[in-house]
Amino acid sequence: MKVLTRRDFLRVSGITAAGLTLSRLGFDLTPAYVYAAELRTELRIKGAKETPTVCCFCSVGCGILVSTDKSGKVINAEGDPDHPISEGALCAKGASSYQIAVNEKRLSKVRYRAPYSNTWKEVAWEWALGRIASNIKKSRDKSFMEKNADGKVVNRTNGIASVGSAAMDNEECWLYQKFLRSLGLIYIEHQARI
Repeated sequence: MKVLTRRDFLRVSGITAAGLTLSRLGFDLTPAYVYAAELRTELRIKGAKETPTVCCFCSVGCGILVSTDKSGKVINAEGDPDHPISEGALCAKGASSYQIAVNEKRLSKVRYRAPYSNTWKEVAWEWALGRIASNIKKSRDKSFMEKNADGKVVNRTNGIASVGSAAMDNEECWLYQKFLRSLGLIYIEHQARI
């Protein structure tokens, strides 16, 4: 049996006195019942398609459920409660990931700035992808090494390096790794390791 000490008595008395004082000032301490269903009759995401994905901001890999309407427009993004890493929790950046897709300030056309230029110009996707491919080929051809100094076949390029994204899932990482290895890259790093 625990003995009531003077300190315990003062603590209990103080809490009781504070509760009585608050109840006399007009504060109602009874539980309040809120009926959220009465405020909105239909959910915003009713009938939407939910697609699980991974947050693109850091290397933690939190799960996000993205809801799209029938036209494919993103209407909501929230934490995935079934995801083993985040269990539905998101940081401030992840919680605002909805704004990545729905933002009037987001660029919707490809822009290019030539070397030594101070202005951007809009270009077509085909031109931009062709330019990227030709730059990769040019750098690979320039730095490709078929054999090392000992005469062993190495088939590698030292002129290109890659830092992968932590926002990619396993399948995307596998495809990306295959692509980089087919080019002969050996300097391959990942954001999660840095």
